[in-house]
Amino acid sequence: MKRKPRKIIILGDERLHEKSPPVESYGDELGELAEDMFRTLSAKKGLGLAAVQVGVLTRVFITQLPEDGQRVFVNPTIIETSEELVEIEEGCLSVPRMYESLRRPVRVRVQAFTVKGKPYTLEAGGMLARVIQHELDHLDGILFIDRLDEAVKARIVKSFRVPAGVRPI
Repeated sequence: MKRKPRKIIILGDERLHEKSPPVESYGDELGELAEDMFRTLSAKKGLGLAAVQVGVLTRVFITQLPEDGQRVFVNPTIIETSEELVEIEEGCLSVPRMYESLRRPVRVRVQAFTVKGKPYTLEAGGMLARVIQHELDHLDGILFIDRLDEAVKARIVKSFRVPAGVRPI
């Protein structure tokens, strides 16, 4: 039986501002979570997705860039960033249809684990570096709008239509 994409939680859901605890157990369940996340990301045509965005508070995110393919990051840590910054427009599946320019380092070096618990280090630049930083922020309870000027953030929050039953932040 083919599983459906998971529901993405959106701005107003307090879980998006919680710090995700580390993964302590590797294996099939973690692999299934990653598969579900890739299915969800593909359905939404995104570039990256953190586990918290599908309601699972754990330190996992995925990336899926046309020029890079699929990657899974478990318990990731950025260990180095470039001094050079670049300003690029960002968006987020948890803040749909809202985009703003944000400055971030051009390159990062990240340490992480695979779903089977194998450690690895990756040097990334360009869009992959941007997506890694964005998704790692999610694991720390930070949305891209939290990195914007307070007036710009307030404008986005005010214009964002929060569904009934969800309390805005």
